[in-house]
Amino acid sequence: MGDPRYPRRAWRKPKRPLNYDLKMDELKTLGGFGLRTKRELWKARTELSRLRQQARSLLALGEEARGEREPVLIRSLERIGLVKPGSGLDDVLNLQVNDVLARRLQSIVMQKMAFRTPYQARQAVVHGHIMIGERIVDIPSYTVTVEEEDSVRLLPGSPLEEMLEANKKLAESAPSGEDEGGEGAAGAEPGDPGSADGLERAGAAAQDAEAAPAADAPAADAPAADAPAADAAGGDAAAQGDGAEQAPGRAP
Repeated sequence: MGDPRYPRRAWRKPKRPLNYDLKMDELKTLGGFGLRTKRELWKARTELSRLRQQARSLLALGEEARGEREPVLIRSLERIGLVKPGSGLDDVLNLQVNDVLARRLQSIVMQKMAFRTPYQARQAVVHGHIMIGERIVDIPSYTVTVEEEDSVRLLPGSPLEEMLEANKKLAESAPSGEDEGGEGAAGAEPGDPGSADGLERAGAAAQDAEAAPAADAPAADAPAADAPAADAAGGDAAAQGDGAEQAPGRAP
């Protein structure tokens, strides 16, 4: 039986841990769910393998025995949210490791609250900022049941409230800014680089081009209107020039 203080391992390593495709897939899963080591991923895979083995063993039983044991397995999986009510053994066999990891407390906190990364959610859980009902749970791998999912909340008075509020405002402002930039093209001024509709900018530019000759017409006529003044100024300059030429002749 062994010493109860040293239970047997609850996980199994993959048969080919150095396979490149497997390693890349594991690293992607680790980053997506914020896992600390591959051991957490291997535990989830081992649990999924155990569930599939139970489903396969039930498929091999007769109808009477299967009718008695299958509802027990389905109810246990419904309780933790892995399958929906009315599911069968085929749904159990179609489960993936991501479905098991999504029921972790760390993943539920990431979904319900405004944490920017799963590692922030993990830190909040480990440091005792997350409560389920009236108790603090600091285990990121804790499996959250369907009944407990609605009672997952932040510890009252936690200093993370300000950070979550800032993250919410940042998340709300980013989509609104994009919408304003897309919808503001109709009210944008002609030639505005912030306008998103190129057709409207082209139409506004065409209207400006048509209005430009009409606006410049008085400016073109201005020299003709000012011609007498220019002639008068030229006459005065000529008179001054003649006076300057006659000045030396007047000297005795």
